[in-house]
Amino acid sequence: MLQQLTSEEITWRTVPDFKRSDRTRRWRTMRHLSTIAPHIRALHDAPGAFVWDDLSLLLFAPSMRARTIFVFHHYEPLQHDSAPIQAQLWQQLFSVLPQCAAVVCVAPYWARFLQARGVDKVHVVYNSVDMTEIDHVRSLDKTECRAAYGLPPDGVLVYAGKAVHGKGTDLITTAADQDRRLHVITTGSNTIGRTGPHFNLPRQQYLRLLHACDVGVFTPQIAEGWSRCAAEALLIGLPCLIQPIAGLGDLARLTGQPAPDLHHLAHQLHERAAAPPADMKLVYDALARYDLNYFQQAWNAVLATVT
Repeated sequence: MLQQLTSEEITWRTVPDFKRSDRTRRWRTMRHLSTIAPHIRALHDAPGAFVWDDLSLLLFAPSMRARTIFVFHHYEPLQHDSAPIQAQLWQQLFSVLPQCAAVVCVAPYWARFLQARGVDKVHVVYNSVDMTEIDHVRSLDKTECRAAYGLPPDGVLVYAGKAVHGKGTDLITTAADQDRRLHVITTGSNTIGRTGPHFNLPRQQYLRLLHACDVGVFTPQIAEGWSRCAAEALLIGLPCLIQPIAGLGDLARLTGQPAPDLHHLAHQLHERAAAPPADMKLVYDALARYDLNYFQQAWNAVLATVT
């Protein structure tokens, strides 16, 4: 998104992220660092600035870090693939982040997290969305969207986010199974092997699936950056239950969404699904501020620190 919005003013060059093509999880980060090292050495005398989001910042010379904007999304040791070395590398990363021209994170929680570790040049730039795209999906007929995906026309369709490890999707399914009127829907790569209704869709179809649902619930067990899934569900018009953990807590507070209680989840879901339209209009207004215009202006201000 950043490259697209600034392509007329900035010439971008990219370095491949080798982790994305590595299908073996254990020690993936260490293999990535080894593979990317020569590419970073070749950049030492390159002109311009760097926008980086990877542990390989540790391979930068101090003079390179001084013209680097580091993008920090979140920190979650449970997701490490190269423990225990990876945790040590992260601590080293926190120690060198103050050498960067700026650090960008996606939520106030993470700004405080970084500041507590001595990083003072922190900017919060929220994840943004194309509101034209969102508004188009909101205008679609919900009944037709349900039919397009073979979803039941009655009952309450519950969007439970991505069916991947650490997101708590299995807990939601177990709690909601107590009520046959509730139908849990998930998306993503399904690393947990979910057997219920699941869809791995291109973006436009994914947004239509969201619009087909009635309510969202997000109960991660890992520290979230912000949760684009939850933000998009709210913008599409789904009242949500949100576990206020890490950056997801900032999203819950901004939009006034209550926390889920797994012992009473079925009742909560029915209650949230019946939220008044006026309440969801307030949620829409709170998040619609973070549109592409906001994103471009916020990032232009950050980029100005190194250009």
